[in-house]
Amino acid sequence: MSSFLRPHCGISCSRPHKSRQPRSVVRCFDPQNPVTSVNDASVNKTCSFRPCIDIHKGQVKQIVGSSLSASSSDNLVTNFTSDQPAEYYASLYKQDDLPGGHIIMLGADDESRAAAKKGLLAYNGYMQIGGGVNPDNAAEWLDSGASHLIVTSYIFQDGELNEDRLKELVNAVGRDRLVLDLSCKRHDGKYHVATDRWQKLSSLAVDGQSLTKLGQSCAEFLVHGIDVEGKQSGIDEELVELLAEQSPIPVTYAGGVSSMDDIELINRAGQGRVDVTIGSALDLFGGPVSYAEVVFWHLQQRSSS
Repeated sequence: MSSFLRPHCGISCSRPHKSRQPRSVVRCFDPQNPVTSVNDASVNKTCSFRPCIDIHKGQVKQIVGSSLSASSSDNLVTNFTSDQPAEYYASLYKQDDLPGGHIIMLGADDESRAAAKKGLLAYNGYMQIGGGVNPDNAAEWLDSGASHLIVTSYIFQDGELNEDRLKELVNAVGRDRLVLDLSCKRHDGKYHVATDRWQKLSSLAVDGQSLTKLGQSCAEFLVHGIDVEGKQSGIDEELVELLAEQSPIPVTYAGGVSSMDDIELINRAGQGRVDVTIGSALDLFGGPVSYAEVVFWHLQQRSSS
């Protein structure tokens, strides 16, 4: 059993509600100044919960990321399909004062794009967007209410980092509005970034050198531990430690959380410098981990910082 107190904040996961925000909790993200990251690596920080909304063919779903394919859905492993729209979850996060989360489109279809825009509007200026983002549509997503744009595949070509494309994105968006998704898999003793719906391993290893270099071109990193993502089998502790020790900018980890103890482990292994996203494990998405308990834990972290 986890060592912290269980919540008595009356948070309901069945419908939107009015949140109770402790007076000691300070909002740390300003939609009128989106260049300010939720996690400022220059100050003493604590681990925060970053909520997520994954959209597939217009519906909110939780999918094992490694089963995604651009060519076929035959092998798609779906953990959860919601009967609630994206804006329901975005409104919930807004009411519980959870800025800095992200909406990911698991496909470029019109239904997913429309659903994502409704989600952004519901928490205007406080959520990031990812999935098919490029310089041509960047302005559209910022105008739709995204605080930051999350990018992976666009900056890779034939398994190699394309620095010209990265510069093009920085010029179009600005470093302070850009989040690089460096979701990775272990290969030959290193963590390599996976692109194209995590189906292709790139030559880029996630290490101190690459994190330092790429950190000059973006505001944050988002990193899924692909080997454990969606499986609720425990986190990739070694990856969390690497991110805490080597990332020069704020970073959010996702993958493998199955309990509150896993969240505490991320907090410890990440030295308070690595934030956490939870998908399939949350009871919001059919999992065993109480959303209300996670929110309570998050507010405790913020009030003690």
